[in-house]
Amino acid sequence: MKRVFTSLMFAVVLIAAVPSQAQIKFGLKGGLNVTNMSLNMDVIDKSNQTGFFVGPTVKVTLPIVGLGVDASALYDQRDAKLEDEKVSLRSINVPINVRYGIGLGSMASIYLAAGPQFGYNIGDKNVFSYAEEEGSAGFSLKKSNFSVNLGFGVSLMSKFEIGATYNIACGKTGEFNVFDEAKKQVFSKGSRMNSWQVSAAYYF
Repeated sequence: MKRVFTSLMFAVVLIAAVPSQAQIKFGLKGGLNVTNMSLNMDVIDKSNQTGFFVGPTVKVTLPIVGLGVDASALYDQRDAKLEDEKVSLRSINVPINVRYGIGLGSMASIYLAAGPQFGYNIGDKNVFSYAEEEGSAGFSLKKSNFSVNLGFGVSLMSKFEIGATYNIACGKTGEFNVFDEAKKQVFSKGSRMNSWQVSAAYYF
């Protein structure tokens, strides 16, 4: 929780540093994840699975035409399948994006967004394990992860937003390990959970 608090404070300080002429709006964001777990292993069956995210968000429009910043604190669940086992990553994610909007009149605008995302695992760390006479294997998730967001969307009447984002994991999200009968590690392979996200937001 200390890392979550630190990320949130970073976002608050960033927003507090914007010029006084900036416009700040608070809202609620939610959406769906379509996760692709990349392991690059033929013995593991990986497939796309859906998940979801929801939480508060804030949008800052800077006094420079088109530029802005948004930040959120989202409960995020991502599911993937390894052989017959379901892997669920439950985390608190703090995305901080720089935005550029292109107006289409007073009713709508298109925006592009990009920025870092800090994630903190609040679910199970050891997702599954199994043992046989000749050894054992298991999959574990990292306590925290860092990723990058690239997205676009449309704003309607300055209150509603619909967007699509590709979330790119930087580094390992989890690790698959195999041990022999003497509990000596004989194989290890990291995995990454990249995800397409479709979101909707409402600003008060």
